[in-house]
Amino acid sequence: MPSLVNPEVELAVRGFILDQEKMAEVVERMTKEMKMGLAKDTHPRAVIKCFVSYVQDLPTGKERGRYLALDLGGSNFRVLLVNLRGESDVTINSKSYDFPKSLMTGSGIALFDFLAECLAEFCMDHGVAEEGLPLGFTFSFPCQQQGLSKGTLVAWTKGFNCDGVVGKNVVALLQEAIERRGDIKINTVALINDTVGTLMSCAYSRPNCRIGLIVGTGSNACYVEKTVNAECFEGYQTSPKPFMVINCEWGAFGDNGVLEFVRTSYDKVVDKVTPNPGKQTFEKCISGMYMGELVRLVLIEMITKGVMFRGDSSQKIFQRWSFKSAYISDVESDPPGEYRACNKVLNDLGIIGSQEPDKEALKLICEAVSSRSAKLCACGLVTIINKMNINEVVIGIDGSVYRYHPKYHDMLQFHMRKLLKPGVKFELVASEDGSGRGAALVAATAVSSKNYKLSV
Repeated sequence: MPSLVNPEVELAVRGFILDQEKMAEVVERMTKEMKMGLAKDTHPRAVIKCFVSYVQDLPTGKERGRYLALDLGGSNFRVLLVNLRGESDVTINSKSYDFPKSLMTGSGIALFDFLAECLAEFCMDHGVAEEGLPLGFTFSFPCQQQGLSKGTLVAWTKGFNCDGVVGKNVVALLQEAIERRGDIKINTVALINDTVGTLMSCAYSRPNCRIGLIVGTGSNACYVEKTVNAECFEGYQTSPKPFMVINCEWGAFGDNGVLEFVRTSYDKVVDKVTPNPGKQTFEKCISGMYMGELVRLVLIEMITKGVMFRGDSSQKIFQRWSFKSAYISDVESDPPGEYRACNKVLNDLGIIGSQEPDKEALKLICEAVSSRSAKLCACGLVTIINKMNINEVVIGIDGSVYRYHPKYHDMLQFHMRKLLKPGVKFELVASEDGSGRGAALVAATAVSSKNYKLSV
């Protein structure tokens, strides 16, 4: 049966297609960059920083006690009270707060005052304002940690750009905001990012979990490395603990130009209109913040050339970021030959009465962008598994792209199997509330091992 899609559309999406050879090249280049990030001599110039997380204890499932967690991840902000009762028994009370967009690019003081205000309100509502509970702080931006409860922000990502925070200890900024209020007692014992939380949360019930992955607004991964390989950890040769969780910060892979062979002209346009041009190259090819805009740019080009939606365009589609990444999941959820979800997306965009070839073309564009995302993620996970040199592993995953895209899980599995050495077994598991439960678990392991007393 001949394709309904105009050849111009097929030509436009060709740049998103990664064959096996290109994927193997991504793995090879990423392996080299990760080694540079881990080694002390090359770390300063490495783009994949492989930051030491100072998390050296994975949960046992026997953790007990009440812990607070604060989760600032990008498009959401939550406060949680986590009650661990041992035997993997856990109850969570949480509240999500509306995050004013103005805070994303305002002053750092305003941002941390807002976090402290929400935390105080939550603690009072739950009667724990005076208890001095240990708090785990999930701060999902690149931080260089100097201890489990001390870390300086390296760079803002995901549309944030607050003054006076880069280069500062974010735990101290939070603690200062809490003290300015003077109405709650909190002891921040651990700073983590969402990948570490995802790993910890999954490991709570799956002891073989050794990798945490986020594919949502942004993308990043962490994994369990041998401490002797973590050269940026001061005690890497003498530490009594054999393992260290490494926060890869893989979103910056390609910032030095090594990913140009997988980028398209559309990627370059998206990069230019972000608050951090030239940064987070890998993330901008993968994550939910950018996928919709990539689809929109291809659509605009096709509309301008007169090969899609002839005479049926809308003003909305010409607005930047108007094609939400969630639309990609919707379009791809339609069974072959059906267009119910696709029609709803087009209706949202103000495009009415489009023809079947237009809908097929839109589906092809969405598939090209999401497929490349899954292939690049697969390359990253394979790089980590090869680096760890293990034959069996559970990978905890969170993030809206992974959770809501109808085919992402299957695409990841398929491409990982093609790239991995024969005999390597892996399981992809949706992590339960990594940024909340995971933060509490890091706090619990910190308190039980007393690590936090050394690093406050």
